[in-house]
Amino acid sequence: MDTILVVNAGSSSVKFQVFSVEGASGLGRQMKGQVDGIGHQPRLRVSDARGVSLVDRTYPAETISDVAAGMNIAGEWLREEQAISPIAVGHRVVHGGPDYSGPVLIDHDVVTRLAQFASLAPLHQPHNLAPIRSILNNFPNMPQVACFDTAFHRTHGPLADHYAIPDDLYKLGIRRYGFHGLSYEYIANRLAEAAPEISHGRVIIAHLGNGASMCALRDGLSCESTMGFTALDGLPMGTRSGQIDPGVVLYLLNERGMSGPDVQKFLYNECGLKGLSGISSDMRDLESNPDPRAALAIEYFIYRIGLNAGMLAAALQGLDAFVFTAGIGENSVRIRSKVVERLSWLGAKLDPERNERHAQCISSAASRFPIYIIPTDEEAMIAQHTLATLGNTPEMN
Repeated sequence: MDTILVVNAGSSSVKFQVFSVEGASGLGRQMKGQVDGIGHQPRLRVSDARGVSLVDRTYPAETISDVAAGMNIAGEWLREEQAISPIAVGHRVVHGGPDYSGPVLIDHDVVTRLAQFASLAPLHQPHNLAPIRSILNNFPNMPQVACFDTAFHRTHGPLADHYAIPDDLYKLGIRRYGFHGLSYEYIANRLAEAAPEISHGRVIIAHLGNGASMCALRDGLSCESTMGFTALDGLPMGTRSGQIDPGVVLYLLNERGMSGPDVQKFLYNECGLKGLSGISSDMRDLESNPDPRAALAIEYFIYRIGLNAGMLAAALQGLDAFVFTAGIGENSVRIRSKVVERLSWLGAKLDPERNERHAQCISSAASRFPIYIIPTDEEAMIAQHTLATLGNTPEMN
C-alpha cells in the first residue's frame, strides 16, 4: 500500500501523520503521532485512525536532542515496526517568501532559499527545515514536498499586498504575505461541501489558536488577512504581540537599549496573552483563572477579533458567513459567544444551545448570516498537495 508521510515540525516536537493512497477512493488517514519533549523528556506517541494507541515510549534526553533526531526516531519506528515506507513526505513550511506561490518539490537549492526566510518566522521556519534536511541527507532519493502557509494568500490584490513603502522594497519581498494558509485552504474546501450556498460568497474565517489570525475569502480565495510580512501581525496570540505601532520597536531599540535579537525574542515570546496577563499563554489557563489580569487578556483578545472582523468585512464590502476554527475557535464556548456579541452590529446572533454542544452551525435563525464551527486539518491539506505535486490528485475522504 502506497503511503504519504506528513510532517509538521516545531521547536520541541515533531508531529506526523500517515495517509494511505487509495486510488480513486482518495486518501485515508492511517495514523497520527508526535515526538515531543525534545531535548528534555522525549516521548514518542502514535495512535491509529480510530485513536487506538500504537506506541507510547519515552527516551533519554540525550537520545533525542533536536528536531532532526526526533524525526529520525519517528522514521525508524515507522520503517522497522510498522513496515511503512512512504512514496513521499509532505512538510508544512510557514514562509515561502516571494518565490513560492504553491507546493514545490524539495532539493538542496530550495532549502537554501527557504532558509533565507528564517528571520521572518523564527518560531517556525528553522524547525520546519530541520527534518527536511535530515531526510535529504539520509534518504536523498525520497521525494519531499514543501507546502507553504503563505501560498494561499498569493491571490491578494495589490492593495492588500503592499505596504506604504518605496517600490524597490516591495520588489525585494517586503510585502503582506499572510499565514495559516493551509488551514484557510482546507476550510474553503470544506465550506464547498458543508455550505455550498455561501462558499462562493464573502466569508471571514477566524483561525484562533496559540497562533491566531483571520482571513477574508471571496469566491473561496483569500483577498485579505490580518497577518502580514511576518506571523507577528494582527491578532494578539499566545506569546506574540500582534499588531503594534512600529514606534514601539524603535523605542525599545533606541531608548531601552535592546538589540535586534532582544526585540525579536520579546515580541515573539514574551507578549500576547502571556505578556498581557502575566499568567499564561494558554487560553484554557486564563479562562479558569479568576485573576483580573486573565480577564483583561481574554477581553483584549475578543476586542481585537471584533476590530479585525470589521476591517475584513470592509475589505469584503459585506459578509455572508463567519467561521471559527483551530484550537480556541473549535473548543471555547465562551470565546465564541463573546466574539459573536462583538459582531452583533453586523447582525450576528448566536444560538447558545448549539454553541454549547459545538454544532457545525451555531447561529440562530435570526442571525443575518450563518456562523460555523469547522475543524481545520492542515495535515490533510498537505497530504493532498503532496500527492498532487507527484502527479496524482485524489480527494480526501
